[in-house]
Amino acid sequence: MALIRKRGWPEPGVDGVAGASGTPATVPPRKMAAQPDDPPAPGACRAAMPMRQAPQLCEAGRTPRGEIWLNEIKFDGYRLMSRVENGVARLTTRNGHDWTDRLPAVARAVSGLDVQSALFDGELVALEPGGLSSFPALQAALSGGHDNTLHYYLFDLLHLNGWDLRPCALRDRKRVLRGLSDWCGMLRWSDHIEGEPGAMQAEARRMKLEGIICKRADAPYSAGRGHGWVKVKFHNREEFAVLGWTPPRGGSSRAGFGALQLGYHDTAGGLHYAGGVGTGFSDQQLAALRERLDAMAADPPAGLAVAGEPLWKGIRWVRPELVAEVRFAAWSGSGRVRHAVFLGLREDKTARDVVRDVADPAAVRVAATPPEATETASGHQRQVVAVPPRRATAAGARTAGGSKIVFAPKPKRR
Repeated sequence: MALIRKRGWPEPGVDGVAGASGTPATVPPRKMAAQPDDPPAPGACRAAMPMRQAPQLCEAGRTPRGEIWLNEIKFDGYRLMSRVENGVARLTTRNGHDWTDRLPAVARAVSGLDVQSALFDGELVALEPGGLSSFPALQAALSGGHDNTLHYYLFDLLHLNGWDLRPCALRDRKRVLRGLSDWCGMLRWSDHIEGEPGAMQAEARRMKLEGIICKRADAPYSAGRGHGWVKVKFHNREEFAVLGWTPPRGGSSRAGFGALQLGYHDTAGGLHYAGGVGTGFSDQQLAALRERLDAMAADPPAGLAVAGEPLWKGIRWVRPELVAEVRFAAWSGSGRVRHAVFLGLREDKTARDVVRDVADPAAVRVAATPPEATETASGHQRQVVAVPPRRATAAGARTAGGSKIVFAPKPKRR
């Protein structure tokens, strides 16, 4: 636990923006400080804060070498950008969706920071009693609208009081960020260890964490991938596009579906089949997901690359829109996951975001060529899973060639 405490993660039973009743404390209004004439960090320049900002993204890779890295724990949550102007906060997902009214407690906490204007990057997480982040707990909190139980870890500062900090070195941006608050409530400063990543990697492995993020300490903030952020994972845990589903096995009492069928895009944009996941679902998830899948019925994806055994004829195909997070034992040798467990849907990402190197690249792949589809009506309604509901703002808050394939029919247009 020493590493967790050093990094600013709360100890069990110590943290709490919420009191015994679970209601977040009201943030009192603060007097805004005047904008300083001197830049807050070397390289900062006067500029208006951007209305939209695409996030900098990590590339998956091996642990880098050298002393130029800032090493952080990999969070198991949702990426969240936040901006505040004159005490009014706005929260957006990595794809630019506005979640301000879905996360009123988080918005209130951000609006209470002693700044005139600022643009932050961070991760929204749910913490287990031991202080580690939990993606299933985050999903449960978001589905129930309990954002007051969550924590928002801020790891970057892009703009502050009329100064653009994106050209500044990361170590300087984080230094300025650290000084904005005591970070002891819902909002947390994401600490780091600077230097060779090996020591932190070893300790994080010992603690059975998911991985670490290594960032160039001297680099500016640059949207997109390939700019000095490396994600080092310790476990086989990936995000996949949901391509379809299969019915429960004959004789099974299980409702909903048997398994989700998964895939991903390679770096050239090709779509690859990655197997299925049939465990890890609650009865509620099975029912809710089945409703969403029925409403998304579609033709099989054209040009789907398949290795190994032919696809099962019972697959019902859907539009590749949903993203599932899955833990699995290993790759099969034919590009399919083994012993996969469903962890949840990533409502903050789209299927086009699921890009990775081809798994088991030596395996021979063929393009699946399914028959033409037939149409039928579908009366199912779309049900949202693990997205915080829109709610009225709380009082006091300020928020601004293979085998024949059988597929699901598409619904008729109304």
